[in-house]
Amino acid sequence: MPNEIGKIRRSSIIMTFGPGSIADFRTREGGPVSGVIAGLDAWDQYAPPPGLTHPQRITETRLQQKLKVRGFRLPPVSIDEWGRSPAGNSRDNLVAVRFPDWLQCNECHRIAPSNRWASKEGKAFRYCAACTEKKNNPARNMVFAVPVRFVMACKKGHIDDFPWHYWVGHEPDCPNKHGDLELKSEFAGLAGYILRCPVCNAKRSLDGIFNQETWKGFRCNGKRPWLPGENEECDETPRVLQRGASNMYFPVMESALSIPPWSGRLIQALGTRFEDVRSIPDEKQRKNFIRNVLLEHLIPNLHKSLEMTKDELAGKIEDLVRQGGRPDICDIRNGEYEQFTMTAGAPDNRDPEFEIRYVSVPDTLNPYFAGIVRAVRLREVRAITGFTRINPPENENDPCIAKLSAEKPDWLPAIEVRGEGIFIHLNVKSLIRWEQQEAVKKRAGDLNISYIEEWRSRYPGTQPSLQITARFLLIHTLAHALMKRLSYECGYSGASLRERLYVSEGKSGMCGLLIYTSTSDSDGTLGGLQRQGEKNRIERTVKLAIKDMEWCSSDPLCIQDMVSAREHHSLAACHSCVLVSETSCEYFNRFLDRAMLVGLPENPDVGYFRRILTE
Repeated sequence: MPNEIGKIRRSSIIMTFGPGSIADFRTREGGPVSGVIAGLDAWDQYAPPPGLTHPQRITETRLQQKLKVRGFRLPPVSIDEWGRSPAGNSRDNLVAVRFPDWLQCNECHRIAPSNRWASKEGKAFRYCAACTEKKNNPARNMVFAVPVRFVMACKKGHIDDFPWHYWVGHEPDCPNKHGDLELKSEFAGLAGYILRCPVCNAKRSLDGIFNQETWKGFRCNGKRPWLPGENEECDETPRVLQRGASNMYFPVMESALSIPPWSGRLIQALGTRFEDVRSIPDEKQRKNFIRNVLLEHLIPNLHKSLEMTKDELAGKIEDLVRQGGRPDICDIRNGEYEQFTMTAGAPDNRDPEFEIRYVSVPDTLNPYFAGIVRAVRLREVRAITGFTRINPPENENDPCIAKLSAEKPDWLPAIEVRGEGIFIHLNVKSLIRWEQQEAVKKRAGDLNISYIEEWRSRYPGTQPSLQITARFLLIHTLAHALMKRLSYECGYSGASLRERLYVSEGKSGMCGLLIYTSTSDSDGTLGGLQRQGEKNRIERTVKLAIKDMEWCSSDPLCIQDMVSAREHHSLAACHSCVLVSETSCEYFNRFLDRAMLVGLPENPDVGYFRRILTE
């Protein structure tokens, strides 16, 4: 029987607690409950009406076409801040399935599956009856059973309880091979955790459970508790992870900024009806549907609200259909890049969802930047398409991405956020001249080789789609430097700023970045960030950001590439200088090198902005 166990912010369902993730809750009585968030199949069951018939939905045409869906559903909200149900249905709830199933009493040290603990009707928590009875007031001083710390997971997203009985190694004739065990901490460290069978007295410490060699020959059983149905076939060797470890869940997200013409009032008013229009291949039938069905019955007052005649509106919709059929519509980043890098003399864009203002580049920054744009108003749609465990996703085609639902629906979970930002377009001539230096190419080439080697060890016989180039390292590291400086200058916290990179190789390739803030509340639209893009402010901000990268408290070890973790494929980068909140970085704080900005002590020319340091 489902029980209400806690609340999660809507935006967290996309970023942190999506389907397949593990969330910890605490009930009103204080009992801890850990559960894995159920998949999309449960959304239709527990938050009706199903699919895109649900009123809590949004659209973003370019992203829909790239992901091959008809629309997006917002994570269901049962009660709003005024106590009302936005969907008119108080059953709008997300579902969590208890995981791990094994619980532990911190007083008697017993561990056992959830069905072997005492419970109260209608309550999700479990408690130790024996230890509770020893209290002076058992009704108020319940000894709750807490979820165990360790679980099993594999690279394909499967999770399972730790094999406690397998690990303890019962005596051959022990009758307790499926019963309760005891887990007691006798001294610090994993070696101090002793697992014991109270019947045969077999015992073993947890030392070595994180060692991958320990589990050679142990096969994953393909358990997917967030989805209905049977376990999946899996040939991976699982690993032990802590329940709340940061590598337990990496969401695979796709996002798009709403840009003209897809950010206008017309496309927003059409919503999912635009997909109905697009699905009609014949032009005559499509025009007939627009005039006689869409504008007569489905959205009869649309032309009045947009102050157009029906014929004018039908023509506008047909134009959108033609533009939506262009082959480049799915190239999300390139479309946005073109919007930001229009001729500097072009009029300011004041679209309802995409308002930008061009800024003339300060003279001292002309050698480095070709353009600066203040993004006064932005709308971003973020959709989650899957998730990975243990390793972050490399791209949308990563073979280890786990499913969100048993069967692929025609929708995906998403949120829409609004905000502001600063776009910077690098000087292509200066960039190409800098990229041609042998020292620059070597640093980037070494990282690219190590990245390819790691990829091939994980996915034999395949090639990664991401290439680590000098341009990519430069723009990515610059984005981090600007985020850290802007968090001081504009008043936003570091975690509320995000990067969006536009990088491709060659003279006509992309070489820009967007630093923006976009949240579901008013914090993303206060104006403090985009104002930092004004000519009299951006010059100071950029110079300070570069000078911040000149020295690191971990130098000389950091600048000599001796601090960054090898699996991050970074060089001169650490928490004291370049790294930011992982939610702010598109690549989970990997592929960074501040030497690309400021140079090396023995070779200053490696730094693209080296001359700023001497001014």
